[in-house]
Amino acid sequence: MSPRVVALSTVGTAEDAERIARALVERRLAACVNVVPKVVSVYRWKGEVSRDEELLLVIKTRRERLEALRAALVAMHPYDVPELVAVPVEAGHEPYLAWVDESVSPSS
Repeated sequence: MSPRVVALSTVGTAEDAERIARALVERRLAACVNVVPKVVSVYRWKGEVSRDEELLLVIKTRRERLEALRAALVAMHPYDVPELVAVPVEAGHEPYLAWVDESVSPSS
């Protein structure tokens, strides 16, 4: 199994997206965070179906750092229950994957 994962999360404001993305990269928990604007989310929350415009964070990291990334994301995130799902990277451009490895600090 590949040591790299792509983690996804959503936030409600551009300010939160920038703050969280920058902190994850500065802390070397992520090599890169793409901020995708204007995502429409339809979801069930507290028994109601809701619709919100959000921003999607596409976070490139290593599996071994996922728990530290989760803890940091939850601590910084304004939502009561922040989204965080991670999917394995099965394959990719080797120089890019090497850059991800170099950019994310090893577990301490």
